[in-house]
Amino acid sequence: MATMITEECINCGACEPECPNTAIYDPGAEWELNSEKHPALSADFYYIAPEKCTECVGHFKEEQCAVVCPVDCCVPDPNHVETEEQLLEKAKRLHPGREFVLSPETSKYRK
Repeated sequence: MATMITEECINCGACEPECPNTAIYDPGAEWELNSEKHPALSADFYYIAPEKCTECVGHFKEEQCAVVCPVDCCVPDPNHVETEEQLLEKAKRLHPGREFVLSPETSKYRK
């Protein structure tokens, strides 16, 4: 399941540099995937492009945006439910040539 940022976001920007997939965007900013631009998903607060969110699977044991968020507004997106396998495949597409190893340190699904 992709992570989403709720309207409780205070626009502090703490989450954006923490995302290993550059899936977090400024309010009103277009998002990009494979050199293709897409309309902003929010004009009012930071947002996460679900097509780029891997819940940090392959990178970290928990979503880094949620770890640094001071108001706990980075939450699971019920509209984008995915398995660990799907998230890993997405990570591989986003980072071609990178070797991913799943472990308790690189996936919240491995306890």
